[in-house]
Amino acid sequence: MDMELTERKKKILEAIIRTYMETGEPVGSRTVSKYSDLNLSSATIRNEMADLEEMGYILQPHTSAGRIPSDMAYRMYVDEILTTKDKEVAEIQDLLLEREDKIDLLLKQVAKLLAQNTNYTSMVTKPKSTHRKIKFIQISRTGDMQLLLLIVSGNNHVNNKFIDLVTEISDADLAQLNFLLNTALNGMDVNEISIALASKIRAQAGEYEELAGAVIDVIAQTMSDDEGEIYTSGATNILKYPELMDKEKMEGLLSTFEEKQMLSAWANDVPADEPTGHDIQVYIGDESPIESMKDCSVVTATYRIEEGVYGRIGIVGPKRMDYERVVGTLENCMQQLDDIFKNKEKVLPDKSGEG
Repeated sequence: MDMELTERKKKILEAIIRTYMETGEPVGSRTVSKYSDLNLSSATIRNEMADLEEMGYILQPHTSAGRIPSDMAYRMYVDEILTTKDKEVAEIQDLLLEREDKIDLLLKQVAKLLAQNTNYTSMVTKPKSTHRKIKFIQISRTGDMQLLLLIVSGNNHVNNKFIDLVTEISDADLAQLNFLLNTALNGMDVNEISIALASKIRAQAGEYEELAGAVIDVIAQTMSDDEGEIYTSGATNILKYPELMDKEKMEGLLSTFEEKQMLSAWANDVPADEPTGHDIQVYIGDESPIESMKDCSVVTATYRIEEGVYGRIGIVGPKRMDYERVVGTLENCMQQLDDIFKNKEKVLPDKSGEG
């Protein structure tokens, strides 16, 4: 007969989870009995703990008399937290964003503040655009042998790149090249730029065919690849948790945060459709999409800069992380980012000197 997770079992399990998150040590029945709202004897608690172990909610490590929560227990605990968004949250410091070209700095600051405020490791991706149609191209001179390429996509997102000249070009010819590129590429998705189309544009550019080809290559690369950068902070925070101090686990985690290539699967997992909220997700143990984080928990959220432009924020810590605080912190962070991106010219108070 299947056992039922009664309210009493739930209270005992919550006591075990909370105690283990605080101490990192296996939890015994005497410790659980000290929870004032239980009013149960140690013998009764031991019986209930035996049932919880049989049900798969707690585990007995080594030969210790204490128990630790299983991934299934963390999952149940997290799911209950996620049903309520009104949690007390750690305050995220206000950030200054004067112009869109300072988003990189903003996201780096967000990563740093999240790591500081949670004592875990944070990950923040650069925004990824679901709109990759070319709206406008402008090539401007910045020096005798250098040009600035400005690319405006369909959602008015701006990318800019410098291009070094091999041969000089007059202002009149530069204007002609601007006209040629805009006529050929306006309204096109970057994936629609075929080899045949690129060859046609190069031929029409005459003596500047190499420059036209270089511009097309930069446009394709910029709009396709300028979305994979990931900012991390607090990687060494994982050294504070004994259960992650195994040399192989620690080296794998640190390598992941340093090299960042393995984070790409997580970074690119951004909703294809318009998100209705911040899409907070919790990955516990084997649920993690990143192999080196199978002994950790990862809490993620999606931020929205504007329609069609999204990114992800993640917090990585031990499976006994303070889920309630982390989820609350992310909710608070998302709300502040929403306010900033809706009021890009708004100057917010600078509290960077606060602890």
